[in-house]
Amino acid sequence: MLRRATAADVHVVRELTRAAYAKWVPIIGREPKPMTADYDIAVRDHRIDLLEIDGTLAGLIEMIDEPDHLLIENIAILPAFQSQGLGRQLMAHAETVAVALGHAQTRLYTNKAFADNVRLYLALGYQVTREAPIGDGVVVYMSKVVSA
Repeated sequence: MLRRATAADVHVVRELTRAAYAKWVPIIGREPKPMTADYDIAVRDHRIDLLEIDGTLAGLIEMIDEPDHLLIENIAILPAFQSQGLGRQLMAHAETVAVALGHAQTRLYTNKAFADNVRLYLALGYQVTREAPIGDGVVVYMSKVVSA
């Protein structure tokens, strides 16, 4: 079941995201951006949809309605629920949201070191639009054309 996050969910949004991204800390040597985000602001200003399975919060997707596209700011799945297709389900949900908002494109960005994520997004039809060095890493910017 999907539902919109509210101010009452800030703590669980933060904890789920931290748990989901913890596996990347040893790979990049620091906490990824979603682990340090201000979720009080994000829950207020962005659309964060929570995925619950049998009453347990399993994942989330954070989206930002930009003027010409829907930005997928964060997608996080609890480790116990990873590799079950939930990420694909949330990405498909984002495409539906984008179309409902009148957008023909979704965009996202990720750390190049998150190779599994890059492969998933490519398999879902995303294309790399550019790469840019940032700090000690490389950000991969991706986009996908979506339609009703």
